[in-house]
Amino acid sequence: MRTAPDAAPARGGPSSLPDPPGPRDAFPLARLFAFRRDPRGALETLQRTHGDVASFRIGRRRIYLLSHPDLVRDVLVTHHRNFIKSYALQRARVLLGHGLLTSENPLHMRQRRLAQPAFHRDRVAALARTMVRYAVDAADRWRPGMEVDAGAEMNRLTLAIAGETLLGAGVEDEADEIRGALTDALGLFNRLHNPLGELLDRIPVPGTIRMRRARERLDATIYRAIAQRRASGEAHDDLLGMLLAARDDEGDGGGMTDEQLRDELLTLFLAGHETTANALAWTWHLLDGHPEVEARLHDELRTVLAGRAPTAEDYPRLPFTRAVLAESMRIRPPAWTIGREPREDFEAGGYRVRAGNIVLVSPWIVHRDPRWWSEPEAFRPERWMAPDFEASLPRMAYFPFGGGPRKCIGEGFAWMEGVLALATLAGRWKLRLLPGARVVGEPRITLRPVGLRMRVERV
Repeated sequence: MRTAPDAAPARGGPSSLPDPPGPRDAFPLARLFAFRRDPRGALETLQRTHGDVASFRIGRRRIYLLSHPDLVRDVLVTHHRNFIKSYALQRARVLLGHGLLTSENPLHMRQRRLAQPAFHRDRVAALARTMVRYAVDAADRWRPGMEVDAGAEMNRLTLAIAGETLLGAGVEDEADEIRGALTDALGLFNRLHNPLGELLDRIPVPGTIRMRRARERLDATIYRAIAQRRASGEAHDDLLGMLLAARDDEGDGGGMTDEQLRDELLTLFLAGHETTANALAWTWHLLDGHPEVEARLHDELRTVLAGRAPTAEDYPRLPFTRAVLAESMRIRPPAWTIGREPREDFEAGGYRVRAGNIVLVSPWIVHRDPRWWSEPEAFRPERWMAPDFEASLPRMAYFPFGGGPRKCIGEGFAWMEGVLALATLAGRWKLRLLPGARVVGEPRITLRPVGLRMRVERV
């Protein structure tokens, strides 16, 4: 397997370079069917067979997979200005509008400036009490022997936290309905690489109808919160309140319209609960299969918390709890692949990557590379406890939140929420996979666990 960054650059610029290696298919849509059937397996095979720079075609578009940390850094950090969001995320605007996940500069830069203060470290710490309160409520609902869908439970928990911290409104009564709408909305990912997707968006087939209803349901919740807040005239320090009050002092001095607020809130609402819920759900699954890790986690929680609920001040005192979450996001990254589209041709490891096509960098691939990770398939949170372990990793060998100027704005929020929620629940309960349960990862926009039926047991 060729390691791309070792290749020497050629003279004459990218246009003089060869195209990367990749499979040659007998008919144009063969790779589309393979990718849709098993996208993670398709990328694994591509990297294993063709190396750190590989490509294949889906219809008229070429897909490039870059799998070396140096190349990930080139795309997300060093040469980020040469890239826009991938075609798939451009298509996702049918649901998300022009929020932080889908917008381009200069709008993205402006909106990020307006939203950034809400995710300051001190602000996130102030929200810890809300995070723990909902986690305690979830722990109080569980009973010994109770059977739960861990994915649905974690979604319900993070949805409630997102509702209050983002909108300042409890959405627990609407949780099942909203979760259903979000599930239908995430189903959009199945269409994003479909050459006929834009046509299907305009035809009232069942998938299109579900998507429209999901968007209407989510819009109703968010626009209602915006209208109520504007009508009240009251100042609040949740994200909605901060975005309503924010002014772009470095730009035009204006604030956000209702439509801009809707796009940002829906993006944060979706990303802010779905990814953390998936990380927590996968963590329960991994803990169940590794009793020695679970025992060490419980030892830390007993020592630090002594049976009480955690606080923001406990966050730095729970390093192994954080290591468990970090290792879970390594081996089961919620954002399992990231797409970009180059504005201009560029060189990657001695190959030409052509403008206007799709570049993928995948935490799922890089986080499992034995060049950077010993026992890459093993769940070993203790690796994160070694002195200077993170500093010893190649930059961008671990990137569950992306990287560069478009790195997830809520990373600090997600770490705080994930660690405190896990500490609260695991301090009282263990979850055991039910006999015969078949757990699979559903790789849409996020890697959602399906079939995670578990039984609740006391610690």
